[in-house]
Amino acid sequence: MKNVFKILGVFILLFTALSLSSCNNDDDPADNDFFAGTYKGSISYNDNDNNIATDNGEVFVTKIASGTKYNFRFSNGIPDLNGLEFQKQGDNTLVMVNSNALVYVRIDNNELKMIYTADGKTWRANCTR
Repeated sequence: MKNVFKILGVFILLFTALSLSSCNNDDDPADNDFFAGTYKGSISYNDNDNNIATDNGEVFVTKIASGTKYNFRFSNGIPDLNGLEFQKQGDNTLVMVNSNALVYVRIDNNELKMIYTADGKTWRANCTR
């Protein structure tokens, strides 16, 4: 019976240690993929030939393998924005780098706001999860 309590005690100790080590209050959300996913709301796209807009659109955000680049996949026939590169600047802030575009992108766990203009094309998003 003592052996059963010893084994049970070891399992409880291991479970507690693993649970506590996985919780880290110092994690920076900019280092994580917590904002990857689908955002829904108002999206639009304009170029010389197209003017697409909807209040019921979606943008699917993914972080790609490089760790600094992101893809934005739009619904409603709006072309995707792929490989946008960001760098961390300060706490919880990502800033676009190496871009000749006019860019405003603000993204967090609950909200995506974007205006991206390049080569006569403009993407806009005002979405939430």
